[in-house]
Amino acid sequence: MDVRLILMGPPGVGKGTQGELLAERFGIPRLSTGDMIRAALKAGTALGERVRVYYEAGELVPDEVVLGLIAEAFDGPATAGGFLLDGFPRTVSQADGLGALLAERGLKLDAVLSLEAPERELVARISGRRVCEACGLVTHVRAVGDDAPCPECGSSLVQRSDDRAETVRNRLAVYREQTEPLLEYYARSETGLTAVDGLGTKEAVRDRLLETLQYAESPA
Repeated sequence: MDVRLILMGPPGVGKGTQGELLAERFGIPRLSTGDMIRAALKAGTALGERVRVYYEAGELVPDEVVLGLIAEAFDGPATAGGFLLDGFPRTVSQADGLGALLAERGLKLDAVLSLEAPERELVARISGRRVCEACGLVTHVRAVGDDAPCPECGSSLVQRSDDRAETVRNRLAVYREQTEPLLEYYARSETGLTAVDGLGTKEAVRDRLLETLQYAESPA
Protein backbone atom coordinates (compact mmCIF):
# COMPACT_ATOMS: atom_id res chain seq x y z
CA MET A 1 0.00 0.00 0.00
CA ASP A 2 1.54 3.32 -1.09
CA VAL A 3 1.05 6.00 1.57
CA ARG A 4 2.64 9.45 1.39
CA LEU A 5 2.06 11.61 4.43
CA ILE A 6 3.13 14.80 6.14
CA LEU A 7 2.86 14.87 9.94
CA MET A 8 3.06 18.31 11.50
CA GLY A 9 2.75 19.59 15.05
CA PRO A 10 4.29 21.85 17.67
CA PRO A 11 7.10 20.86 20.07
CA GLY A 12 5.89 18.44 22.73
CA VAL A 13 2.81 17.23 20.87
CA GLY A 14 4.24 13.72 20.31
CA LYS A 15 4.93 14.06 16.60
CA GLY A 16 8.08 11.93 16.72
CA THR A 17 6.39 9.11 18.61
CA GLN A 18 3.36 9.10 16.33
CA GLY A 19 5.52 9.36 13.24
CA GLU A 20 7.35 6.19 14.27
CA LEU A 21 4.08 4.37 15.00
CA LEU A 22 2.51 5.33 11.66
CA ALA A 23 5.66 4.51 9.71
CA GLU A 24 5.78 1.08 11.33
CA ARG A 25 2.05 0.53 10.72
CA PHE A 26 2.36 1.21 6.99
CA GLY A 27 5.86 -0.16 6.48
CA ILE A 28 7.21 3.13 5.17
CA PRO A 29 10.26 5.19 6.16
CA ARG A 30 9.88 8.14 8.52
CA LEU A 31 11.83 11.01 6.99
CA SER A 32 12.97 13.49 9.63
CA THR A 33 15.20 16.21 8.20
CA GLY A 34 17.16 16.37 11.44
CA ASP A 35 17.94 12.65 11.22
CA MET A 36 18.70 12.96 7.50
CA ILE A 37 21.14 15.82 8.09
CA ARG A 38 22.96 13.88 10.81
CA ALA A 39 23.11 10.80 8.56
CA ALA A 40 24.50 12.83 5.64
CA LEU A 41 27.16 14.35 7.90
CA LYS A 42 28.16 10.90 9.15
CA ALA A 43 28.22 9.40 5.66
CA GLY A 44 30.24 12.28 4.23
CA THR A 45 28.16 12.48 1.06
CA ALA A 46 28.47 15.46 -1.26
CA LEU A 47 25.33 16.95 0.26
CA GLY A 48 26.61 16.04 3.70
CA GLU A 49 29.75 18.09 3.11
CA ARG A 50 27.60 21.04 2.04
CA VAL A 51 25.62 20.65 5.26
CA ARG A 52 28.86 20.53 7.29
CA VAL A 53 29.87 24.00 6.08
CA TYR A 54 26.72 25.50 7.59
CA TYR A 55 26.84 23.38 10.74
CA GLU A 56 30.42 24.33 11.53
CA ALA A 57 29.60 28.00 10.95
CA GLY A 58 26.57 27.72 13.26
CA GLU A 59 24.21 28.73 10.46
CA LEU A 60 20.84 27.33 9.40
CA VAL A 61 20.98 24.81 6.56
CA PRO A 62 19.44 26.50 3.47
CA ASP A 63 16.18 25.18 2.06
CA GLU A 64 17.86 24.12 -1.19
CA VAL A 65 20.23 21.81 0.68
CA VAL A 66 17.47 20.30 2.82
CA LEU A 67 15.36 19.77 -0.30
CA GLY A 68 18.35 18.06 -1.87
CA LEU A 69 18.36 15.54 0.97
CA ILE A 70 14.61 14.99 0.51
CA ALA A 71 15.13 14.49 -3.24
CA GLU A 72 17.82 11.87 -2.56
CA ALA A 73 15.42 10.03 -0.26
CA PHE A 74 12.61 10.15 -2.82
CA ASP A 75 14.89 8.65 -5.46
CA GLY A 76 16.05 5.80 -3.23
CA PRO A 77 14.43 2.36 -3.01
CA ALA A 78 13.26 2.81 0.59
CA THR A 79 10.52 5.28 -0.38
CA ALA A 80 9.15 3.28 -3.31
CA GLY A 81 6.11 2.30 -1.21
CA GLY A 82 5.61 5.71 0.34
CA PHE A 83 7.00 7.83 3.15
CA LEU A 84 6.11 9.92 6.17
CA LEU A 85 7.63 13.39 6.41
CA ASP A 86 8.06 14.28 10.07
CA GLY A 87 8.31 18.01 10.77
CA PHE A 88 8.97 18.99 7.18
CA PRO A 89 8.13 21.31 5.55
CA ARG A 90 8.34 24.09 8.16
CA THR A 91 7.72 27.09 5.89
CA VAL A 92 5.68 27.94 2.80
CA SER A 93 8.92 28.19 0.81
CA GLN A 94 9.85 24.63 1.78
CA ALA A 95 6.32 23.47 0.93
CA ASP A 96 6.66 24.99 -2.55
CA GLY A 97 9.97 23.19 -3.00
CA LEU A 98 8.49 19.91 -1.79
CA GLY A 99 5.58 20.30 -4.19
CA ALA A 100 8.00 20.74 -7.06
CA LEU A 101 9.96 17.60 -6.07
CA LEU A 102 6.75 15.55 -5.92
CA ALA A 103 5.46 16.90 -9.24
CA GLU A 104 8.76 16.08 -10.97
CA ARG A 105 8.33 12.47 -9.88
CA GLY A 106 4.62 12.22 -10.57
CA LEU A 107 3.84 11.75 -6.87
CA LYS A 108 1.01 13.11 -4.74
CA LEU A 109 0.49 13.39 -1.00
CA ASP A 110 -2.26 11.26 0.51
CA ALA A 111 -2.71 13.40 3.61
CA VAL A 112 -1.29 16.28 5.62
CA LEU A 113 -1.96 15.76 9.33
CA SER A 114 -1.53 18.34 12.08
CA LEU A 115 -1.33 17.06 15.66
CA GLU A 116 -2.69 19.63 18.09
CA ALA A 117 -2.79 20.18 21.84
CA PRO A 118 -3.38 23.21 24.11
CA GLU A 119 -0.27 25.29 24.83
CA ARG A 120 -0.54 24.70 28.58
CA GLU A 121 -0.31 20.94 27.98
CA LEU A 122 2.66 21.29 25.64
CA VAL A 123 4.49 23.48 28.18
CA ALA A 124 3.72 20.98 30.95
CA ARG A 125 4.97 18.05 28.87
CA ILE A 126 8.28 19.63 27.95
CA SER A 127 9.04 21.61 31.13
CA GLY A 128 8.27 18.52 33.21
CA ARG A 129 10.97 16.43 31.56
CA ARG A 130 13.94 15.49 33.74
CA VAL A 131 17.27 13.91 32.81
CA CYS A 132 19.52 11.88 35.09
CA GLU A 133 22.96 13.47 35.48
CA ALA A 134 24.58 10.05 35.82
CA CYS A 135 22.86 7.48 33.61
CA GLY A 136 21.06 9.76 31.15
CA LEU A 137 17.57 8.40 31.85
CA VAL A 138 14.84 10.72 30.57
CA THR A 139 11.67 10.78 32.67
CA HIS A 140 8.91 13.20 33.70
CA VAL A 141 7.75 14.70 36.97
CA ARG A 142 4.32 13.19 36.28
CA ALA A 143 5.95 9.77 36.57
CA VAL A 144 8.42 10.32 39.42
CA GLY A 145 7.20 13.45 41.25
CA ASP A 146 9.01 16.69 42.00
CA ASP A 147 12.56 16.57 43.39
CA ALA A 148 12.70 12.78 43.12
CA PRO A 149 15.99 10.92 42.46
CA CYS A 150 16.55 8.87 39.33
CA PRO A 151 14.46 5.69 39.57
CA GLU A 152 17.23 3.75 37.83
CA CYS A 153 20.40 4.77 39.67
CA GLY A 154 19.36 7.15 42.44
CA SER A 155 21.33 10.11 41.10
CA SER A 156 19.95 13.63 40.68
CA LEU A 157 17.40 14.44 37.99
CA VAL A 158 17.85 17.83 36.31
CA GLN A 159 15.87 20.00 33.93
CA ARG A 160 17.63 20.88 30.68
CA SER A 161 17.90 24.59 30.00
CA ASP A 162 15.89 24.35 26.78
CA ASP A 163 13.08 22.58 28.66
CA ARG A 164 12.38 25.52 30.97
CA ALA A 165 8.82 26.83 30.73
CA GLU A 166 9.72 30.27 29.39
CA THR A 167 12.02 28.77 26.75
CA VAL A 168 9.28 26.35 25.73
CA ARG A 169 6.78 29.19 25.37
CA ASN A 170 9.23 31.04 23.13
CA ARG A 171 9.73 27.93 20.99
CA LEU A 172 5.97 27.54 20.67
CA ALA A 173 5.58 31.19 19.69
CA VAL A 174 8.18 30.74 16.94
CA TYR A 175 6.43 27.58 15.77
CA ARG A 176 3.05 29.31 15.59
CA GLU A 177 4.54 32.26 13.71
CA GLN A 178 6.32 30.10 11.14
CA THR A 179 3.70 27.39 10.78
CA GLU A 180 0.37 29.22 10.71
CA PRO A 181 0.88 30.27 7.05
CA LEU A 182 1.87 26.67 6.26
CA LEU A 183 -1.32 25.29 7.82
CA GLU A 184 -3.33 27.68 5.66
CA TYR A 185 -1.24 26.69 2.63
CA TYR A 186 -2.15 23.02 2.97
CA ALA A 187 -5.74 23.73 4.00
CA ARG A 188 -6.19 25.39 0.60
CA SER A 189 -4.29 22.70 -1.30
CA GLU A 190 -5.71 19.75 -3.22
CA THR A 191 -4.61 17.41 -0.41
CA GLY A 192 -6.14 19.50 2.35
CA LEU A 193 -5.18 19.58 6.02
CA THR A 194 -6.62 17.48 8.84
CA ALA A 195 -6.19 18.49 12.48
CA VAL A 196 -6.00 15.59 14.94
CA ASP A 197 -6.31 15.81 18.74
CA GLY A 198 -2.90 15.03 20.28
CA LEU A 199 -4.18 14.51 23.85
CA GLY A 200 -4.38 11.10 25.46
CA THR A 201 -2.26 7.96 25.43
CA LYS A 202 0.01 7.33 22.47
CA GLU A 203 -2.25 4.44 21.45
CA ALA A 204 -5.35 6.65 21.54
CA VAL A 205 -3.68 9.32 19.42
CA ARG A 206 -2.39 6.68 16.99
CA ASP A 207 -5.90 5.28 16.59
CA ARG A 208 -7.26 8.76 15.86
CA LEU A 209 -4.63 9.22 13.18
CA LEU A 210 -5.41 5.84 11.65
CA GLU A 211 -9.13 6.57 11.71
CA THR A 212 -8.47 9.88 10.01
CA LEU A 213 -6.59 8.01 7.31
CA GLN A 214 -9.43 5.46 7.07
CA TYR A 215 -7.02 2.67 7.84
CA ALA A 216 -8.15 2.02 11.41
CA GLU A 217 -6.87 -1.13 13.06
CA SER A 218 -9.30 -4.03 13.07
CA PRO A 219 -10.66 -4.99 16.51
CA ALA A 220 -8.61 -7.67 18.22
